[in-house]
Amino acid sequence: MKNYVIGHAEGLRSEFHEQLGLMGAEASVNILSAGGCVSFVHSPKENEEIYVIIAGKGTLKIDGGVVEVKSGDVIKIAPQRKRQFMASEDTDLS
Repeated sequence: MKNYVIGHAEGLRSEFHEQLGLMGAEASVNILSAGGCVSFVHSPKENEEIYVIIAGKGTLKIDGGVVEVKSGDVIKIAPQRKRQFMASEDTDLS
């Protein structure tokens, strides 16, 4: 039995729960086009979430506040915090 699994991201959103056989975590890759945003406010009930900005810049709306994010940022968000990402007008956000 292998002790690793390799998944592959394709498209603007790729989820890996089934692809990697995850048991207690969720993982995804998301790409927002310039000026685009996640179309809903997200608020997980139990899990912290870690976001890694791998390219571009934008904003994170969280619990009524707004935070600028850019390539290289790593963000931990506590459970039950309402969040929504938006790409800047001039660059994609990955």
